[in-house]
Amino acid sequence: MSDELKQFEKLLEGQPSRQVPAEWRNEILVAAGEAQVIRNAQPIGHSFFAILNRRLASLLWPHPVAWAGLAAVWIFILAANVSMRDQMPVVAKKTLPPSPEVVAELQQQHRLLAELLGANDVPAADRPKVFVPKPRSERVEILTA
Repeated sequence: MSDELKQFEKLLEGQPSRQVPAEWRNEILVAAGEAQVIRNAQPIGHSFFAILNRRLASLLWPHPVAWAGLAAVWIFILAANVSMRDQMPVVAKKTLPPSPEVVAELQQQHRLLAELLGANDVPAADRPKVFVPKPRSERVEILTA
């Protein structure tokens, strides 16, 4: 392939260059001048979305399809979470306080369990300790002097 390009370049070098017709040249220069004036008259400003699009494109460039798929999965998860939250029953608001009979039965069961386990005896770790004041070293010196 490079041989064909080299042959083509040699062929082009051998041909004489021709001048552009004067009327074409004038039309081209006038059109280029008008385009330059129009381009200078319009300030180059980019909208926020154009800048955001360019930055996201450069950030996500290596694998945009993978990033788009990941974004779609997260949107699906978020939508499922929001839709399930609205339909969840609120259990705490619907429960009624227990009746006095149920409370009495639970207390009786608790007493029976305490009797069976021997919980009426207070363990040594739970007994209140008796405070016995001990003489301080300063007081001992005062008493002996």
